[in-house]
Amino acid sequence: MKAAKARIEGIVKGLKEAYPDAECALSHKNPLQLLVATILSAQCTDVRVNQVTPVLFRRYPSAQDLAGASQADLEKIIHSTGFFRNKAKNIKAACQKIISEFQGLVPATMEELLSLPGVARKTANVVLGTAYGIPAGVVVDTHVFRIAHRLGLTRAKTPEKTELDLMKLLPQDEWINFSHRLIHHGRRVCGARSPQCPSCILTDLCPKLGVNHNKVLPAH
Repeated sequence: MKAAKARIEGIVKGLKEAYPDAECALSHKNPLQLLVATILSAQCTDVRVNQVTPVLFRRYPSAQDLAGASQADLEKIIHSTGFFRNKAKNIKAACQKIISEFQGLVPATMEELLSLPGVARKTANVVLGTAYGIPAGVVVDTHVFRIAHRLGLTRAKTPEKTELDLMKLLPQDEWINFSHRLIHHGRRVCGARSPQCPSCILTDLCPKLGVNHNKVLPAH
């Protein structure tokens, strides 16, 4: 952690320069849509979720509509996102609780969000950070988990413990944007199988832990 603290300022600065306008890739117009889209994004690409949600939200535009939706119809619409039965069940149940306990509004605290079916810390952090601008934690998806380890920012074995390490290293006002930028970086440069280390803005700050150097792509 001591070595990571010595490099974190440069890492944050480099990501800011590379991705100044990075934002959540899930298309949404309000907190409810973001909540549902994030639930759908589990084990699924954001691109696929963004193909499914326009149809879903046209048919069921409110929490009340989703709460009363047919399970079978929800499953049909979201089928291509995978794990569709469980996701449909959680979306319905979460919206029912939003109606019964939160006056039809997506709650804006970690504790309340975690009380919703299908919502764990990652989803709660996405909603709090992106929809409400509240830095309650750091979103740790597959990209953030992978790159945080490559950068030597954590040795944690779980996303939850990785988040705690990142929260200790990062200033709180960077918690939201750091995740957005690292996710963009993972998609564009620091791929899982073939990272583009020679053309990476962080290459001099990165110990490249776990990187197979035989699969590193050359600079463009």
